[in-house]
Amino acid sequence: MSKENTKTYNLLITSFLEKEHVERIREVDERINVIYHPNLIPPPRYIADHDGDPNFKRTPAQEQQWQRLLSQADILFDFDHTHRSDLPDLAPNVQWIQFTSSGIGAFVNRERYHERMPNTVFTTASGVHAQPLAEFCLLVMLMFSKKLRRVLEFQSKKVWERYTGTDLKDSTLTVVGVGRVGSKIAEFGKAVGMRVLGVDKEIENKEPDQLYVHKLYHISDLMKALRQTDYLVLMAPHTPETENMIGKAELAALPQGAVLINVGRGALVVEDELIAALQSGHLAGAGLDVFATEPLPPESPLWEMPNVLVSPHSGSTSYKENALITDILCDNITRFLNGQPLRNVLDPIKMY
Repeated sequence: MSKENTKTYNLLITSFLEKEHVERIREVDERINVIYHPNLIPPPRYIADHDGDPNFKRTPAQEQQWQRLLSQADILFDFDHTHRSDLPDLAPNVQWIQFTSSGIGAFVNRERYHERMPNTVFTTASGVHAQPLAEFCLLVMLMFSKKLRRVLEFQSKKVWERYTGTDLKDSTLTVVGVGRVGSKIAEFGKAVGMRVLGVDKEIENKEPDQLYVHKLYHISDLMKALRQTDYLVLMAPHTPETENMIGKAELAALPQGAVLINVGRGALVVEDELIAALQSGHLAGAGLDVFATEPLPPESPLWEMPNVLVSPHSGSTSYKENALITDILCDNITRFLNGQPLRNVLDPIKMY
């Protein structure tokens, strides 16, 4: 598309976005007709909530209006959470969807969007969540090394009893999935003096120093890395190859007293085996932001285990999130109008 092209495009915002970010999108180019009706989408429960209130219901008239907007849309900011399964039917003219999440590969494949919307490009929020997730991982590592649970417990009981913690310096951090988030986690680990190992399925032409790791392993050598690991961080995407990648054998390969942190997807870990390793004391603890079933069922023993931090899939959420996603969207709008490749395009085969 040339810059002289005067064709206009309807961009429909399908999840809550603050007014200042909506205005930023409108200012990018007059050829983009930004459509935003907050009363027609689920209201947010917290900052950067893109799912919205699950109890939200449109009136019949509102639903008719909404479906009309979907049918006229050329671009979507986020997929429509209220029409996950029938979105391809309701929005047949959509050329591009800018998602607000990074790990959308499994969802797109499950709903067969790539097959049902063959002329649609899907772009992700890759990179947006690197800082908050890296900070979450550092929080978990410090929580265990500095025995924060013990401190809080004794404070609540007014117990004064000195103790000894450990240092992160010189301990080994292994990051599985060294993409934008994984390399940021590695950077944080390196900054506090940790020895950092990276594990990835694609390591050719990648320099360890550029990923902030001391050594880079191919996924086929995962066990070699695990045997050296004090803190294991899982940041790989959910694909057929990574599903249940950490099971009984992998957990047993970790040294006694290791800590597992999962900020990737719950499907990466065989959860029953993780629970067993935590209960036996082989693992010192776990910091979990994602789970096999979400919300985490009340009957899960993970809730009450003293050596587990349960986070409700919120480690990536930040008050800056919508601003950063809007940055990607605005840049991609310019690229879209100028016929340039978009940033963060999903590969439906690789699923990331």
